[in-house]
Amino acid sequence: MNKKKMIRLTALVGVATATGVVAEANQTHAATTTTTETTNQTTNASVESTQAAVDAAQSAFDTAQTSVDNAQANVTSASNNVTSASATLSSAIANKEAATSENIASATSAVSSQAVVVASASQAVSEQAGVVSAAASVQASAQAEATSASASLSSSSANVASATSALSAAEAALTSDQSTAANNLSAAESAASSASAAVSSGQAAVDNAQAAVASAQAIVDAVAEVQSSDVINMSVAYITALKNYLANPSSANAAALQEVAKGADYVKELQQKFKSDASLDVVVDPSDPTVQEALSVYAVNLINHLRNQYGLTTAFGASANANVAAIDFVKKYYDDEDWNIFGTTGSDGKGHNKNGLDAYADQLNTSIAEDAGSGLTTWVNGKATMATTTLHNLLYAVYSDIATMLFDDGGTNNWSHAQSIFEDGTILGTDGFNNVYLGVAFDKYGYAHYELYNATEGNHLGNNAYSLDVQTAAQALLTNAQASLASAKASLQRMTTNLMVAKAAVVAAQNQLAALENSSANDLVAVTKERTQLASAETSYQTALATYKQKEEALKKAGDNLAAAQASLEAAQATLATAKAKLAELEETVANLTNADQLLAAAQAAYEQAVANLTTATGNLGAAQVDLAKAESQLALAEDTAEQAKVRAAIAAQVDQQLNGSTANDRQSAGQDATSLKTNGRALTATVATASAAKQKQGANQGRLPQTGNDDQEASTMALVGLGMLGMATGLYGYKKRKLTK
Repeated sequence: MNKKKMIRLTALVGVATATGVVAEANQTHAATTTTTETTNQTTNASVESTQAAVDAAQSAFDTAQTSVDNAQANVTSASNNVTSASATLSSAIANKEAATSENIASATSAVSSQAVVVASASQAVSEQAGVVSAAASVQASAQAEATSASASLSSSSANVASATSALSAAEAALTSDQSTAANNLSAAESAASSASAAVSSGQAAVDNAQAAVASAQAIVDAVAEVQSSDVINMSVAYITALKNYLANPSSANAAALQEVAKGADYVKELQQKFKSDASLDVVVDPSDPTVQEALSVYAVNLINHLRNQYGLTTAFGASANANVAAIDFVKKYYDDEDWNIFGTTGSDGKGHNKNGLDAYADQLNTSIAEDAGSGLTTWVNGKATMATTTLHNLLYAVYSDIATMLFDDGGTNNWSHAQSIFEDGTILGTDGFNNVYLGVAFDKYGYAHYELYNATEGNHLGNNAYSLDVQTAAQALLTNAQASLASAKASLQRMTTNLMVAKAAVVAAQNQLAALENSSANDLVAVTKERTQLASAETSYQTALATYKQKEEALKKAGDNLAAAQASLEAAQATLATAKAKLAELEETVANLTNADQLLAAAQAAYEQAVANLTTATGNLGAAQVDLAKAESQLALAEDTAEQAKVRAAIAAQVDQQLNGSTANDRQSAGQDATSLKTNGRALTATVATASAAKQKQGANQGRLPQTGNDDQEASTMALVGLGMLGMATGLYGYKKRKLTK
């Protein structure tokens, strides 16, 4: 789009002229009212008329701009046509130059040769189309046979399925009841077998319980005598020598004590005094709570008897809690850690697990001392195993260990075991043993551990204390054994009843199975028949399957042949299309060479016509541009006229306001009034004189102007003259810029 800028300059009218007219008009105000109203109506009509002219000029300008745009598009199109026609003309000139008789003859010969190629390719396409038609016929026949074979196979498969279902139903009818009866019999026999095994187990439990009762009774009968006879008595000389040594463990006192103790020979003598009673030779579990109670009570009684001889009044105690703590400690820090305290010979062991003692003392928040003995591995009497140990073995181990601690504890131990037995309130120099409870446990190697705990209200090691009467402990063992026997007998009675019920169920199941076997002959015949029919159906299915596979293979082969024939046909068609395209190209070449003169003439004419069209289009564009310039000028003039009409209307309104607003008093007052009129951004200022000056000038004018009418007429005439002069002042708005964009 073109952008055009219009600048208009207008003439300037002196302000003084307008000022004088307004002043004189003020003097004749009374006679001018009707005239100014008429003037206002005229100027307003002029504004409307000039605005209509602007709208018409704008419409004409828009139409001219559209004409220019269309003419420009036509010029562009004509220019492109000239370029195209020029290229065609150049090609025609080159074709004319090449249109020699030799080239025409050569091209004609090439056309003839290519026509032969096209004919040959066309023949090949026809022949291959016949091959495709034959292959399609074979494929259609193979498809029909394959479809028939598939239907036959489906029918045979359905027959097999039907025969299989019928056979399954017949076999189910044959086996359902028999299977149920057989299962019932099997379950009944299994239950009877389990019940019989339970009875046997219950009987064994009863037998074991009866044996345990007998053993417990023997222990009750013998333990009191064992407790009274199995005591260790110390000589006055030994007690005196031990007290001297404990008070002052000098080498001299140690030698004197060793002399009085008489060494290992006296230990053997004491061990031989242990009462060996056959009633104690019953196999027991060393960790059984009742056995633990008997062992700890037995050991505490031996130790307290020695402490009494020594002159001590404080006794050791025994409790279930102390025994549990001893068993837990030995398992955790000896068995679980594979800690062999004595080793295999008594001299190659690891000794006490001191770290374990410290840790367990922290765990229980108390003081702990540990004595250990050879226990079940006493080398004097031979070695017993944990699996076959008896109450006799355990009691003898405790008796032998305590005796050994008293009389064969020299060397590096420095009589520490004896100290642990005979000290009061302290053990081996460690305070805090004011309430000692003993726990007894055997490790997995067979060695005995005697754990000495200081019991407090906080650690509860003294809770569940045992009576130190051995007879009471033995009686508890007997009571427990008798309760176990009663429970075993009751259990055996229940198991015997269950066995009787189970045997009756076996007999009932056997009778049911026998009855069903007698009524299954018809079902067996039906099963045989269905099996024969299934075999026949399967044979037919296999035959149909073989036929189906054969037909499917033939169909695949026919399909492959058809696809190959179609591919060959497509190749032949492509060859024919290429040959035809080449022939058409050669024919076009012959035609171009033969008609070179006509083609050149046509191209020349087309080129000249394109040039003429371009010339016409260019002329049309120039004319349209001239029309556009005219329309633009007319639009600018109309807009200027409209602006002037608006200014005149504004001035007329101002004059009317000035004349109507002045009173006699206003005109008589001194001073000077100024009115500022704004028109298009520039100020038109009119100065109004005072009333007294107007009167003086009026007299002068009357003296020099002809008097052709009354005062009203003269005032009207002067108002019109003044309005006309003010109208000329529209040039004061200066110049205006306007941009027109299309």
